[in-house]
Amino acid sequence: MLKERIITALILLPIALCGFFLLEGAGFALFIGLVVTLGAWEWARLAGFESQSFRTGYAAIIAVLLFLLHLLPELAPWVLGASVLWWLTATYLVLTYPGTSEKWSSAACKLLIGLLILLPAWQGLVLIKQWQLGNWLIMAVMVLVWGADIGAYFSGKAFGKRKLAPQVSPGKSWEGLYGGLILSLVITTVVAVHRDWSAANLLQGLFGAAVVVLASVVGDLTESMFKRRSGIKDSSNLLPGHGGVLDRIDSLTAAIPVFAVLLWAANWGAM
Repeated sequence: MLKERIITALILLPIALCGFFLLEGAGFALFIGLVVTLGAWEWARLAGFESQSFRTGYAAIIAVLLFLLHLLPELAPWVLGASVLWWLTATYLVLTYPGTSEKWSSAACKLLIGLLILLPAWQGLVLIKQWQLGNWLIMAVMVLVWGADIGAYFSGKAFGKRKLAPQVSPGKSWEGLYGGLILSLVITTVVAVHRDWSAANLLQGLFGAAVVVLASVVGDLTESMFKRRSGIKDSSNLLPGHGGVLDRIDSLTAAIPVFAVLLWAANWGAM
């Protein structure tokens, strides 16, 4: 298993880095669209559909919708606004699981939720890419999420006692959440000092980092909730040793659109 994980990571990492930072415009949108379309194929399984034809059809629908969003960039505010509302709702559903699971248990509802998770993740990345320092901003959100994951892992191992969401993901603890949040804030502070931010910008950055990290946790827990409801361990076996695409990007599907909205609110760009 470890050997498979290492080999897969060594193959995928350079592909991902080249796709994120070397591609521009339509090429970048297509690259991210491919990842999201694969995620859609996996999501159909979480929605309860094992048929390959149906899963492929759902992925094709997502691909068409992504193409339409590419042609109609003026829809970006609506897509990202819907995403913020969804992740607020998802927070409530995670905290109240399994009591509220019947509210979203129908296949149609799950497929609709897939749209609210996948489309804004693509839209957020495409939008950020167009802004000043786009590549660095993409790296920033990824470092925040990865830093939070690393901090949560080690602090959870060392101090984890109180379960964060035992019905959804028994391995996660409040101590892990605090550790991940603290490390992300430390990273933000280091960047602020290096770039000589003002005190006001530092406070704004720390607030934004905290919101993004908390959103990433909700993204992770949301996929875990749907997998638990469906009785599935991994979203697929597309990535040997790592599970599926959704298993790798679940945190980012929430963090990216929230990050984009925060940047927009801070006048980094205009939608």
